[in-house]
Amino acid sequence: MNSKVLLYNAGILTMDPERRQFNHGAVLIGNDRIIQVGKSAELLAESSEDIERIDLRGRWILPGLINTHVHTSQQLGRGLGDDVNLLTWLHDRIWPYESSLTEEDSYVSSLLCGIEQIRSGVTCFAEPGGQFVNGMGRAVTELGMRGILAKSTMDMGEGLPPVWNESTQQALDIQIENLERWHNKASGRIRVWFGLRTIFNDSDELILRTKQLADQHGVGVHMHVAEIREEVEFARETRGATTVTHLNRLGVLDKNFLAVHSVWLTDEEISMFAEKDVKVSHNPAAAMRVLGFPKIPEMLKAGVCVSIGTDGAPSNNRMTLIDEMWVTSLIHKGRLLDPTAVPAQDILAMATCNGARAVLWEDAIGSIEAGKKADLVIIDPDTATMLPLHDPVANMVTAMRTENVESVMVDGKWLMWKGDILVVDEQEIIEEAKQRAANIARRAGIKLPNRFNVMD
Repeated sequence: MNSKVLLYNAGILTMDPERRQFNHGAVLIGNDRIIQVGKSAELLAESSEDIERIDLRGRWILPGLINTHVHTSQQLGRGLGDDVNLLTWLHDRIWPYESSLTEEDSYVSSLLCGIEQIRSGVTCFAEPGGQFVNGMGRAVTELGMRGILAKSTMDMGEGLPPVWNESTQQALDIQIENLERWHNKASGRIRVWFGLRTIFNDSDELILRTKQLADQHGVGVHMHVAEIREEVEFARETRGATTVTHLNRLGVLDKNFLAVHSVWLTDEEISMFAEKDVKVSHNPAAAMRVLGFPKIPEMLKAGVCVSIGTDGAPSNNRMTLIDEMWVTSLIHKGRLLDPTAVPAQDILAMATCNGARAVLWEDAIGSIEAGKKADLVIIDPDTATMLPLHDPVANMVTAMRTENVESVMVDGKWLMWKGDILVVDEQEIIEEAKQRAANIARRAGIKLPNRFNVMD
């Protein structure tokens, strides 16, 4: 590929502060950066002959989507967590599964998850933590994506697998080692944050020291917060206040704190998030399954930065941010009986520029603007499921499917071009993933009930 590329004759939803939309737009890219965005006729007239020109007539360009909560190490556990409550899901299914993983399993799982992310237009994701950051880091390096990686960190709690029993100091030491090894690697595409699992499994000492280290290293904290009713009741009984109120009393709520799910918040706690500039990752499909209905319209009205995540495969099964945008467009309207709640333009922002703010990368990604990284997605809307395109913004949120994602670019390099994954051998990974998934479930001793009369 030439050092400069002009994508022209495309519709563009820039998601810049002015929310500019070009119906006949062009993007000039130089190496890993966007040089210029504007009207096709103007950029074509200004471009020199040595620039590669790609005619995208009929296509649309979006900023790369940003998935702010996805468990890449859980990809090989898809289907293990259906139709059970959260504590059964954790203790009987996911903890046995995750504690049976090897680093190589985590690597293959992350590769498979990454392929699904790329195919759904995701260029950057935030991993809340498996156990093997090394496996994740290797996968992200090969996939060409951006990844904010963390280790799932716990120093207390009932029912933890013995292999996870760590002291507070051990839990912190491992995270520092991960940060020193992987932060800003892969040409700066990888960042390492500090992860906290839940208040069920994290002592106050671990929470406080984690926040101190995150501040010291200039990174973020990724934590599941107020997921289920039982969690806030546990926090009240053991800490003297509900989860968010207790975290606020500890002084850890801050602009570099990413709170995932955040379902069981009071109006006062929403105000705490807004005041402290806490970022929220809304995972609508996972929330609807068992967690509840978070007050997303109320958070947005209060000025909270809300982004979107898929969660992990065992808690969602559909690991595409495109599906999550669609679900987000429905559930809050239904909860409030208000068809104007969380409009399409807000949802598209949650998946792009808000996502960039949530992962503390808004200076470089999240919108199509001169000077930002060349992370973008090309959408082909010419399918029976997406046309007609009366309202392009609404269609991107409510009608787009993964098959409409034609090409994906990160750092000026094509990860997928016209439907073909270019960075890894997709079929080889799929075959290995099938074998490893079966072996992990067998090692973990997970046996699912037969839903029908199996005849073989």
